Amino acid sequence: MSDKQRITVTVNDQEHDLLVEPRTLALDLLRDELRLTGTHAGCEQGVCGACTILVDGKITRACLMFAVQLDGCSVETVESLGSPDGTMHPIQRAFSENHGLQCGFCTPGMLMVTQELLRREPRPDAETARAAIAGNHCRCTGYQHIVASVCAAGRAMSEAEHQHVDRQDVEHQGARA
Repeated sequence: MSDKQRITVTVNDQEHDLLVEPRTLALDLLRDELRLTGTHAGCEQGVCGACTILVDGKITRACLMFAVQLDGCSVETVESLGSPDGTMHPIQRAFSENHGLQCGFCTPGMLMVTQELLRREPRPDAETARAAIAGNHCRCTGYQHIVASVCAAGRAMSEAEHQHVDRQDVEHQGARA
């Protein structure tokens, strides 16, 4: 008799029906079973933030959560920011353009924290950005460029949303004329 449990989890908008051992960590499920290796295993104690994912839109440490706890949940990993055509997400672009990464080990966690922050605070100031990334450790950058990247991503995404709304208004007005 197998000790495995069946779970259904949506990861990056793709539903998965899986059999998992009760002791399997969410981190191991993502990396080993689903081959989503962008989520990094760092301290494996929930301290460094390298394994940060979003579970039902909330920041979660994948190294501290069992895979069976994901049953019925929606998970976003750093791969969710990617585009099939290779176009960078505005958060990725901001980190690249503002030198918010160096070795890249902490980057997936930083990107996911930024994603969650910008959903609740579209245009964070530097203090808000610092508070948001406080739970993620970086040994390379000194954080100044990461903070600048978070703020730049917020500006870029807000401007893109504003342009999208403006285009819809123009299209709507044209349809009424």
